[in-house]
Amino acid sequence: MAWYFLRAAGQAVVSLLVASALIFLLLRVLPGDAATVALGVNATPDALAAWRAATGTDQPLLIQYATWLTGLARLDFGVSFVTGRPISPFVLDRTQVTLILVGLAMLIALLVAVPLGSLAALHRRNPLGVAITGASQLGMAIPGFLLGLLLVALFSVNLGWLPAGGWVPPAFGFAEFLRRVTLPALTLGVIQGAVLTRYVRSAVIEQLDLDYLRTARATGLTQVQALWRHGLRNAAIPVLTVSGLQTASMLIGAVVIERVFRVPGLGSLLVDAVGNRDLLTVQGIVMVLVAIIIVVNFLTELAYVAIDPRLRLTGGETVVTA
Repeated sequence: MAWYFLRAAGQAVVSLLVASALIFLLLRVLPGDAATVALGVNATPDALAAWRAATGTDQPLLIQYATWLTGLARLDFGVSFVTGRPISPFVLDRTQVTLILVGLAMLIALLVAVPLGSLAALHRRNPLGVAITGASQLGMAIPGFLLGLLLVALFSVNLGWLPAGGWVPPAFGFAEFLRRVTLPALTLGVIQGAVLTRYVRSAVIEQLDLDYLRTARATGLTQVQALWRHGLRNAAIPVLTVSGLQTASMLIGAVVIERVFRVPGLGSLLVDAVGNRDLLTVQGIVMVLVAIIIVVNFLTELAYVAIDPRLRLTGGETVVTA
């Protein structure tokens, strides 16, 4: 277990360093001059040179990268080229909003996918299973922004049950927070739940055909009881892998959903920063998004052992012990 943890942690750290270097270099090859964006096209050469010296953008790229990386270690993303204000307070505040939204959406997705996917597997040869499979395909085909608009039309415009947008932090009123976060979380969660339903169905069907479940049923358990006691735990490994990958999709999808529901998350901040050509802010936001995905993958790897203790790493290879 210790080797497993150290190996996963080492991979996460290396991935973060490689990602930071790629993000830094890719944003530097974009056309345009940050000094001209900050000071305007009418700025004099002396003013542009003074601005570059003050912001350090006249330094070699390696020194700029080292300065930025050192700041990241302190959660200091630098000062915005456009607003002249520190970036960290805005990015960290918006990160909390996005993590809350994505976390609730993933919870909804799992609450939808696990029971429906299991039912679709158990009833794969009758109309119930076919109906669930068809509904999941429909859910996968609906664009996120369209589902969001449909939910707003139903629950906000027609029924008047929930507000159409906005955000209230949980500390400022938990009831109002729930009212405002419900529709965006449902929009993200239902679509991802449709995707996960298909994977849960496939994973459960694979377990149902194995000998150990037939042996469990031979002891007197029903198919549902055997699946609940023994099958779901084994089926959870591939589903957990897909759930980790889907987190990246949810973070990307949150960019659109946050705009639809006027949620002040990382997606909204990223769109505004790109529109303003605020290079350093875009750089910090993208790094935070990549870091979240890497951390989720790291936690997913650790969860493998928590679900199935037989998994161990010896000499860098996964083996299954009795």
